[in-house]
Amino acid sequence: MLGYKEVRLCGLTKRFGPNVAIAGINATFSAGEITSIEGPNGAGKSTLLGILALLLRPTAGFLRYGDCNPLDHPTALRRTIGFLGHASFVYPDLSAMENWLFHAQLFGLSLEAAKARIKVLRERLGLGDFIFRSTRTYSRGQLQRAALARALLHEPTLLLLDEPSSGLDARGVELLIEALQEEQKRGAIVVMVTHDTELARRLSTKRLRLRAGGLEVQK
Repeated sequence: MLGYKEVRLCGLTKRFGPNVAIAGINATFSAGEITSIEGPNGAGKSTLLGILALLLRPTAGFLRYGDCNPLDHPTALRRTIGFLGHASFVYPDLSAMENWLFHAQLFGLSLEAAKARIKVLRERLGLGDFIFRSTRTYSRGQLQRAALARALLHEPTLLLLDEPSSGLDARGVELLIEALQEEQKRGAIVVMVTHDTELARRLSTKRLRLRAGGLEVQK
């Protein structure tokens, strides 16, 4: 996998037809930091995560993963990214365990390494025996924790989270906080979109706000 310690955005712009979702933003996300992206609906937060996850291409400007241009190494870079979106990205007819083992193969983990990592994540996220049932039977909170484990499974360099506390009860939120603090200690670059100001306050080393496509530091 490619190694990098920061992701830089320079003049990043994204348009959808005549609509400007992101307007020429500059930012740096660094290893060992948790950055929260806050702002009203429609400000471009999810669009920004989509660009960082290499799911969307910017209209103008550029981004760099360390010294790496994503246009040169898109597949290799995607292997370094963990992404938790609004959708769970798990197959509903498979159990969480089956989903994780499939995901591990896609990211080149051996069966032994995958099982060892799953054991750690089960304990860290409080995942019970429901992980052996079809994911279509899960509650919203169970599905969110299973999806978070999927995003963490391959120990990503860059972890991108879109409303990670969605559907979680109080205990689930505490487990989420502990898990992300462990990722921070590991040296991951963590970028989190959230409307939960208390979560942002507790977790973030840097808080940014998107407003009308522009980015500013949140005090």
